[in-house]
Amino acid sequence: MGYKIAVVGATGNVGREMLSILAERAFPADEVVALASRRSQGTEVSYGDKTLKTKALDTYDFSDVDLCLMSAGGEVSKEWSPKIAAQGAVVIDNSSAWRYDPEVPLVVPEVNAEALRDIKKGIVANPNCSTAQLVVALKPLHDRATIKRVVVATYQSVSGAGKDGMDELDRQTKALYSLQDVQEKKFPKRIAFNLIPHIDVFMEDGYTKEEWKMTAETKKILDPKIKLTATCVRVPVFISHSEAVNVEFEKPITADEAREILRAAPGIMVVDKREPGGYITPHEAAGEDATYISRIREDITVENGLAFWCVSDNLRKGAALNAVQIAEAMANRGLLKAKKQAA
Repeated sequence: MGYKIAVVGATGNVGREMLSILAERAFPADEVVALASRRSQGTEVSYGDKTLKTKALDTYDFSDVDLCLMSAGGEVSKEWSPKIAAQGAVVIDNSSAWRYDPEVPLVVPEVNAEALRDIKKGIVANPNCSTAQLVVALKPLHDRATIKRVVVATYQSVSGAGKDGMDELDRQTKALYSLQDVQEKKFPKRIAFNLIPHIDVFMEDGYTKEEWKMTAETKKILDPKIKLTATCVRVPVFISHSEAVNVEFEKPITADEAREILRAAPGIMVVDKREPGGYITPHEAAGEDATYISRIREDITVENGLAFWCVSDNLRKGAALNAVQIAEAMANRGLLKAKKQAA
């Protein structure tokens, strides 16, 4: 007997991807329910070869739901995740609402699945998309040589800003090709054929909230002793985030050693030929589950330093796939109970 699963925010980019991945990976579900706001009630979404009609979140009874995948934004999650958990469902939340709560595990299964054994509030948090792929890459290297400091520059696709971000890039690109005025709505500056070194709000120290998230989440997931500084940039790419990563270690590690360690690590695909095209770009990573690592090399400016290029589909590993992998990890460890079985 399988589980009853609710997907909240089912009409959004990540919600649709959650439904697709649940079907692709044949997660043991007897029933899947698509939920969204009243405005989206009745909208049809795909779940494998089935079509689901979206139901309204605020009138739905969660008493027989085992698992809720939540991707409806922070405010909705703050209101609804505790209510849903109180009815006995485990909530896996994709927003930033619960990531920094010390009683809510922040999980990337390849890195810290053991944290799932201590779910106090019935809620598990998914990390920020740029953090998820980074810690998958850092974990096996940290285990081998102990990371002291990370410097990362991100190149984040517009899908990280939701459907509105993708629509804006599409609209602006068409406007430029047809010699029309470009309208800026979602982003503070033009995104088509441009880069914007600004994601989320600015903080008092000059970092943006996105950059702060990467620091705080890496410490919580991987190791609080790691020092990390980030510069997060929005780029005119529809899907997949890229990162240029520089790491300083306590112990010696060569590029060849790192390459072999990463090749053997879960969730990682190494594509690293030192020739034109011997690396992965965002276009090639779109639609794929792996976190891709390329351009692995030793940093000659510091002792025990490495640099590499990291690319991943932000809608999948950065959000929907990671949520489903959390559910799989719980089910495989006997931490997710079906209410029908219990009855």
